[in-house]
Amino acid sequence: MSIISRGRVLSGLALVGTGALVLAGCAAAPEETDGGEAAVDFLPCMVSDAGGFDDKSFNQLGYEGLTEAAAEIGVEPITVESASETDYAPNIESLLGQGCDLIVTVGFALSAATLEAAAANPDVNFALIDDAADADFDGKPDYDNAKPIVFNTAEAAFLVGYAAASYTKTGTVATWGGMNFPTVTIFMDGFAQGVAYYNEQKGTAVQVLGWTGDGETSSFTGGFEANDQAKAMAQGFIDQGADILLPVGGPIYQSAVAAITDSGKDIALLGVDADLFETDPSTQDIILTSILKGIKNATHDVVAAAAANDYSNEAYVGTLENEGVGYAPFHNFESLVSPDLQGELDEIQAGIIDGSITVTSYLAG
Repeated sequence: MSIISRGRVLSGLALVGTGALVLAGCAAAPEETDGGEAAVDFLPCMVSDAGGFDDKSFNQLGYEGLTEAAAEIGVEPITVESASETDYAPNIESLLGQGCDLIVTVGFALSAATLEAAAANPDVNFALIDDAADADFDGKPDYDNAKPIVFNTAEAAFLVGYAAASYTKTGTVATWGGMNFPTVTIFMDGFAQGVAYYNEQKGTAVQVLGWTGDGETSSFTGGFEANDQAKAMAQGFIDQGADILLPVGGPIYQSAVAAITDSGKDIALLGVDADLFETDPSTQDIILTSILKGIKNATHDVVAAAAANDYSNEAYVGTLENEGVGYAPFHNFESLVSPDLQGELDEIQAGIIDGSITVTSYLAG
């Protein structure tokens, strides 16, 4: 038996309102509300990756979506943070033991542990943020109880790459990731494509450091922690003349901020997942824009649907067209970017949506 197992003996009784099967007595009886109506008998739960729920990025957005949906449903969610990858399986195990009906796992790194748990516990529903739940690569989720929540961020990163190429003064920009995961490199790849498109349209030669087009030979810190190694990588790109930095991987942006501060140079930062201008005000003087994922809204909708017995393993794919991805305002840089830039970005976005401009990624089709 898998170590990730709730160990329930199914009674064959359908749990009304959730469609899940549980052993009588494993879940608390529905509570009475002030109006005399039974409260929703549904327990949503979440496991973070090693970045934690205060990463000012996708863990935080997932947490906010979960807690917002839970408040609307009228239930108290259970959340657990992971300090390292060795926590993933035990944390999922702990939630299984607490009778969770839906377990949302945040980040590609939790994929293997989540899918193992889904296989061992078919009566529990799972949602995987930033993972296709497709370990056998046959183009569909491996299990009926494993729902992918993924985002074609290459589309939004393309626009931000174009904007970065328009803004750079040195003609050199840089991007690097925490680890070589598809959900990391999709940002880097889209960014580089946007820079290339700008060069093609404008006859320029803006250079992208850190991304070669191949994950094996591109730049990664080896983890998602803000540490000396992440700072050294940022400093290395600054030393090579990059004046715009795109670190992809949760807290590693904090190391880039430290490197920018130490350099004393006019360096702009690009954020990922959330609008760093809003989630981390300390970046407001250096943040050009951020590549956004609609993680909060997507998580909210998946949790609410599961509570209403409307769960399926059909993938949610965020795109520019469905507003599942996008980019943040230029905020303090609004007066510093080209006055023509916004109009150009609007045209490019329309072209990406109608297919006249191609952005390639592993989620593109």
